[in-house]
Amino acid sequence: MRQERTVDYSRTENTYLVMSKHINGYGRLFGGVLMQWIDEVAGTVARRHSSSIVTTACVDNLNFKAGAYFGNTIVLIGRMTHVGKTSMEVRVDTYVEELDGTRKMINRAYEVLVAIDRDGNKKEVPALKVETEAQRAEWIGGEKRYALRRQRRLEGY
Repeated sequence: MRQERTVDYSRTENTYLVMSKHINGYGRLFGGVLMQWIDEVAGTVARRHSSSIVTTACVDNLNFKAGAYFGNTIVLIGRMTHVGKTSMEVRVDTYVEELDGTRKMINRAYEVLVAIDRDGNKKEVPALKVETEAQRAEWIGGEKRYALRRQRRLEGY
């Protein structure tokens, strides 16, 4: 029987401080730096879930909602949303955290990662145990995003 893991099993939270090396010419956090941080968090979630080496297959969605600036504390929270046989969809939410601990969302991204063995071949991953209504809704959304990605591949884009 295929092993099963919960969403909480692989949930990952990383925190960064925006430094001058992260700032673009407009005084904001470089989008590319944030994309790197998102990919790192998504990769950690997928590695934890699969207990395997993983590679990013696609960034399905990346929505910049607000900027971040020098000195901001950035919090990224990643969680598994949908699992296929070898692929895993991870949602990463990014927040600016104020000094009082309140958080404002500035980005949401979905990435698809694939588990691979040491030879680079795809490897089966554990199933995802969905426990809450919010997780169930995210799973349904993941199925819809999977169908859209498949359709885009068939249409060549």
